[in-house]
Amino acid sequence: MTIQELETQVLTLNLADKAKLISILTQNLTNGSLGIKKTPGVCGGDACVGNTRIQVWVLVGYRRLGCSDAELFKCYPHLTAADLVNAWAYADAYPEEIEQAIKDNEEA
Repeated sequence: MTIQELETQVLTLNLADKAKLISILTQNLTNGSLGIKKTPGVCGGDACVGNTRIQVWVLVGYRRLGCSDAELFKCYPHLTAADLVNAWAYADAYPEEIEQAIKDNEEA
């Protein structure tokens, strides 16, 4: 399969499948990135970066406040570029989940 053929197929995927593909590629390229995980009983079961307790919705919230990726790396020095790619891909694939988590946090 050529890159052009692969690109054509990737463009037909839905957002959730594209996010999964990005996660797979990122893990392959970064040798051990843990992607995004949802663990019952950890951070309310919210989607978190790898084995951290950094919730995706928190990162999205910071981004909405104008924080750059560079600023997020300063706040969370153990995050990698792959972690943020995974977080942004997850947020794009599951916008309703992220919006609900932000809303729930604002109401708390």
